[in-house]
Amino acid sequence: MAERRRYRGAGRPPGARWAGPSTASSAAAPAADADADPESVARGICLRLLTGAPKTRHQLAAALARRGVAAEVATAVLDRFTDVGLIDDAAFARAWIGTRQRGRGLARRALATELHHRGVDAEVARAALEVVDSADEEAAGRALLRRRAAAYAHLDRPVAARRLAGMLARRGYPGALAARLVTEQLNEAVELDDGA
Repeated sequence: MAERRRYRGAGRPPGARWAGPSTASSAAAPAADADADPESVARGICLRLLTGAPKTRHQLAAALARRGVAAEVATAVLDRFTDVGLIDDAAFARAWIGTRQRGRGLARRALATELHHRGVDAEVARAALEVVDSADEEAAGRALLRRRAAAYAHLDRPVAARRLAGMLARRGYPGALAARLVTEQLNEAVELDDGA
């Protein structure tokens, strides 16, 4: 541990604090960006962002704007990335829907809202959401309720019903569907208790 402290302090004037790697690298970045070709800088930003996870054109445009990339340069780079298939909002929407519906049990309304917040065009989102039908939505809602119902088992039925319906509402389920699924789940839980 003492060696580590000595190593960090080596070469620093007395009383100076260690800035850490992120501060030092971010301080050097603007100087490098100022000398580089604006399109190269924009391409680099987009490629770094796309390496972590797929992004929509809107998300990339917002990131370029935050970094001070000129609008015409951003448009040219984003158009090129779209042409070569690195940006594909329709594919993003399909993947997002598949992941979020299976993983979090979101209904179509919540999925549409999330896609809107990520800048996916309404028509593109609507086309992607066509793969989620009413049966899929109900199945996802039932699965979500089965996973969560045990946490509410100690509550009175009206309280449990209200909380479970609220959980489904926050995930985009229409009120009538949420109420029906919650009633079915609570009835099923009672039947299981009676059978035991």
